[in-house]
Amino acid sequence: MLVQALVFVLDAIFHLFILAILVRFWMQVVGAPTRNPIAQFSMALTDFIVKPLRRVIPGAFRLDIASLVAALALEFLLQFLIFLLVGGNPAENPRVFGPLLFLAFVKLIRLSVYVFIGAVFIQALLSWVSAHHPVAPFFNAFTRPLLKPFQRAVPPIGGVDITPMLVILVLYLILMLPVAWLEHEAVRLMRVL
Repeated sequence: MLVQALVFVLDAIFHLFILAILVRFWMQVVGAPTRNPIAQFSMALTDFIVKPLRRVIPGAFRLDIASLVAALALEFLLQFLIFLLVGGNPAENPRVFGPLLFLAFVKLIRLSVYVFIGAVFIQALLSWVSAHHPVAPFFNAFTRPLLKPFQRAVPPIGGVDITPMLVILVLYLILMLPVAWLEHEAVRLMRVL
């Protein structure tokens, strides 16, 4: 019971930072504006991790690789701590680090999909409630790469754009099929070793 509580607390604390780093990374990838409260929060929360890494790890292909490395390192550390808490011993089997790194990478994919699900949901909500809200341009830019192909294929029905629901459905299918399979494989690799 105590171990489950510790895992829960560690998971919550680490994922707050990891999600902020992922938002920062994906903001740059999709070209979302940074002059809004969400972007400012994400950057303020993660500057102490990302800025020192940028001195060592340069960007590539206009991507903030330092942010991605920081998120992967924190997720790996989290998975390693959970492994220790549940009774794993890396001294007995040092080959467990490969599957732990693979699991951390898959968890980042899962968190990234959750970031986009949340962004699409908030963007759709803002488009119905308050299209001129100060964060609306951020969510419009953040979700545009996902929504645009669906909006070209599916016209509004009765003046209502149903593409956010379709995008969320597809994102959940991604979580349920390839991401769940990859997580299962990572856990299986850890058990085999």
